[in-house]
Amino acid sequence: MLKTSVNGISIAYQRRGKGTPLVLLHGYPLDHTIWEPVAALLENDFDLIMPDLRGFGESHITEAKFSMADYAADVAGLLDKLAIQKAAIVGHSMGGYAALAFVRAYPRRVLGLGLVSSQTLADTPEKKTARYQEAEHVMAEGVKDVAEGMPVKLTEDKRLQVTLKELILRQSPEGLAGALRAMADRPDMTSLMTGFPLPLVLVHGLADGMIPIERAENVNEAVPQSRLTELINVGHMPMMEAPQLTAKALKALQ
Repeated sequence: MLKTSVNGISIAYQRRGKGTPLVLLHGYPLDHTIWEPVAALLENDFDLIMPDLRGFGESHITEAKFSMADYAADVAGLLDKLAIQKAAIVGHSMGGYAALAFVRAYPRRVLGLGLVSSQTLADTPEKKTARYQEAEHVMAEGVKDVAEGMPVKLTEDKRLQVTLKELILRQSPEGLAGALRAMADRPDMTSLMTGFPLPLVLVHGLADGMIPIERAENVNEAVPQSRLTELINVGHMPMMEAPQLTAKALKALQ
């Protein structure tokens, strides 16, 4: 892992490949390693930048509360350090929320957008309350309960569930709790897609139990030039469950 100082914290990232700069942002409660299956399929076409978002993996976290805009600022700072002015931005689930925040804050730095198992809608009041309660639980009890309960929600693949459990157990309570609060407070980004002028790739599993496929279909209908790839028998982790089809879809951002 490479590391650099961004916005007063240490951000860890992996960089590989050559071609169009492509940032891959992971979801909750994971890290950049979820992208490894597709990275091998994309590195001949893209300059891949795969960071651990603040508080995840080997990236540090501040004690202060942070937001999706802060995740986006970290990505912008990382691109500055790498002397990359523009990039395509792809986000998985929570990483999609961060990608949307990047598009809103830095539209002139975006070559294209990819949303994998994500959505533009904000949380309902009930979901927001549940996230804050879960954040309190994680801070009090650690990540064990998340590691036990989350993998079965992410995928029906038993072997992949084991891998994801091990990955979640490596994360910090502070990172998870901060991310939960940031997700709860994120704004609705649906209006951002109105008139979106750049390439948009949507990848969604038809068996996704976390975010319904209808969320991706609604975005696809709103953006004429978007490309939606619906994956049969795939849950919330397309990049790990169907890496070849996911990589094929993302190549439209080249």
